[in-house]
Amino acid sequence: MEILLIANRGEIALRVIRGAKTQGIETVAIYAEQDKDCIHIRKADFSKSLGGGALSENYLNIEKIVDIAQNMEVDAIHPGYGFLSENPHFAKAVTETGIKWIGPSAQAINVLGDKLSSRKVAEKAGVPTTPGSDEPVLADEDAKKLAKEIGYPVIVKASFGGGGMGIKVVYKEEDLLDAITNTSRQAAAVFGKSEVFIEKFIERPRHIEIQFIADSKGKVIHMGERECSIQRRHQKFIEEAPSTAITEEERETVGAAVKKLAKKVGYENAGTAEFLYEDGRFYFNEVNTRLQVEHPITEAITGRDLVLEQLRIADGRNLSWSQKKIEFKGHAIELRINSEDPLNDWAPTVGTVSKLQIPGGPGVRFDSHLYAGYTIPREYDSLLGKLIIWGEDRKQAIRRAYLALTELSLSNLPTNLPFHRVVLANKNFHRGDITTRFVEENNIVPYIKVAFARRVAALFASQHSTRKVFLPQRKEIGWMNQSLKEATGRW
Repeated sequence: MEILLIANRGEIALRVIRGAKTQGIETVAIYAEQDKDCIHIRKADFSKSLGGGALSENYLNIEKIVDIAQNMEVDAIHPGYGFLSENPHFAKAVTETGIKWIGPSAQAINVLGDKLSSRKVAEKAGVPTTPGSDEPVLADEDAKKLAKEIGYPVIVKASFGGGGMGIKVVYKEEDLLDAITNTSRQAAAVFGKSEVFIEKFIERPRHIEIQFIADSKGKVIHMGERECSIQRRHQKFIEEAPSTAITEEERETVGAAVKKLAKKVGYENAGTAEFLYEDGRFYFNEVNTRLQVEHPITEAITGRDLVLEQLRIADGRNLSWSQKKIEFKGHAIELRINSEDPLNDWAPTVGTVSKLQIPGGPGVRFDSHLYAGYTIPREYDSLLGKLIIWGEDRKQAIRRAYLALTELSLSNLPTNLPFHRVVLANKNFHRGDITTRFVEENNIVPYIKVAFARRVAALFASQHSTRKVFLPQRKEIGWMNQSLKEATGRW
């Protein structure tokens, strides 16, 4: 492989460019006109504009991207995550030109991208699944009957798509038909397909995912689990590896099942199988047929470069490692830094990064496309960067993460940094007592608001103002115990 086109933007485009350069591969960056100042354009060897307008006219325009790739005579295309990364039509269009698609085949994406067909494959592979419908459901009496058999609460899910969209939890029968109708309508609008199905809703699970990777010769390995339970509205905020809940035996059992699933569909390249986990049982959720946002924490505990391995596999090489060579060392945490205002119902924020201070020190990595002077566009996902922390154990990783947060500064832009500081100071988080309901059950958002209100009052008295939230400073002993106890009663 000599020339690689990255069909993405921002942080992930920069990540792939860096990986390619270590192999002497030239890179082509594409960009919408709104992104003309994005740093991935400067770091690539070549760049091509996709024009302005809506996403459908640039980053989601298959014909335009493939045309650029052919004109530039690239050898391969890396889709990153989001946008067209799990689009089988894009994968097919790329491979039909003779250009290598860095990911699974269009057929594998089709099978696993449809949550219903992926459930069937998972069942055949011996992967434990959640009780639910085997076919799409309609807003009718049959759906009511099925939901009653499964047992409330149930969850209505879009068969296609992801990112926390196309999901509705239903606790009582009288709300079911409206939930099906509304979810189906949203799925049609966002994903282009309206099919939905019903599953049993697991109320207080952990969100566990298994990283796997396969070569073109049929060899598959898993690289352990990531815990992604700290979420808000089904959106991941904090991930860590390994999980505090999973035993080595459980890891190997579910990992073996995931490898079998991948082999059944002839999977090639990197992928992630997602599960809900409760009371020692795994429930299959879906397969993400791409590189995950949180892949760096797997790299941190295994010492393996996933992007580099993706490029090698695309070049036709065998997997570099056997299952026995995958060892897990230490603990890693990833904090997603988003341009969202936790004090304004998490509304997206835009503006210019006038000053940027990036944290450092042992075990600290910051993957981001930010730089001083960069203007955050309003058209795209709110992810600004990923703070990845490694420690010899979980306790050290948490302490390093907290310190890194105090060093990270993005001028005066409201972000979710206060959210991360609150979670990292929470006793239940330190104990590893976490589920997908952690944020609500631990009153994280109310605590941020109380902390901010007190800060504003103090600043008002001193005739200053700020939008930042500063939590109390902790001493070495008992640093996580000092806080506003009345905000939660559990700190």
